[in-house]
Amino acid sequence: MAPSRIAVVGAGAWGTVLALVAAQQGGRVSLLMRDDAAAKAFNRDRTSPRLPATVRVPASLTATAEPHAAIEGAEVVVLAIPAQAMRAAVAALPPFAEHQIIVSAAKGLELSTHQRMSEVITAAAMANPRHVLALSGPNLAREIAEGKPAASVVAGDLTAAQVVIDAFGSDRFRLYAQPDLIGVELAGSLKNVIALAAGVADGIGAGDNAKAALVTRGLAEMARIGEALGAHARTFAGLAGLGDLYATCASPLSRNRRAGEMLAHGATREDIAVTLGEVAEGMTTAFAARDLAASVGVSAPITNEACRLLAGKSSPAEAMRALMQRETGME
Repeated sequence: MAPSRIAVVGAGAWGTVLALVAAQQGGRVSLLMRDDAAAKAFNRDRTSPRLPATVRVPASLTATAEPHAAIEGAEVVVLAIPAQAMRAAVAALPPFAEHQIIVSAAKGLELSTHQRMSEVITAAAMANPRHVLALSGPNLAREIAEGKPAASVVAGDLTAAQVVIDAFGSDRFRLYAQPDLIGVELAGSLKNVIALAAGVADGIGAGDNAKAALVTRGLAEMARIGEALGAHARTFAGLAGLGDLYATCASPLSRNRRAGEMLAHGATREDIAVTLGEVAEGMTTAFAARDLAASVGVSAPITNEACRLLAGKSSPAEAMRALMQRETGME
């Protein structure tokens, strides 16, 4: 049976669409916004700038700027908050109830600690780790809002995952349970770094052969880092790995791919943030991923070159040349 009350914290594109999906499935959904005026406008107009103009919000979805009103009584709480803001945002929320299932919808690593979002949430909320899950996969928000078919995974405790699947899954948004929480979170985070590099390749006109090689070797790099940190290799061949990597590297809707393209054209990180209007997680996660890979002795050349580029220590052409001139060996 689907949960009757759901809260979504964070009214960016992905949070708004997840709230919409849950409401369309029959749940009573509260969308927690930071701005009271925006919440009132959402409830009055039954639409949002985060949604396609043709989409109307069901009456079962309401917005609020009051954390207690949003979270109290909810069986599932989804946290759609940028990775670097997650810890402070969770600490500012009312304490979660023991029975509440908490779902991270963020794809990033905390820069200061290198922790995955489930680890950050568990520590900040003093939550039961079995009740902290991750939702990940090839889930471009706009396509899902438009009702186009998509599939993703809910990772963590399988009993808790089924509750989330019942709340959000449909014949247009297919969800699978996945026990490999570490792998799913790392895949969702690391693929943003590879997508950033793929965007750079697009931006400099490197061509499809180069991009295909970059993405393929990027997937191998993701899996190496993941396995060294306790993930299962097969997770990186699934929706949270290859599936999400393909969508993020190929789609013009991908913020991380667009950010890479803008980097290739000389934009600064500040320019990119203003233009995109939302966070491209790969631009920060790259540095945490580089340090994580180094800490477990894993080679991560694409991630390393992305960091050099982001830090202004190389140009896009130099980064591509450095990757192509690496010593060859067995695939």
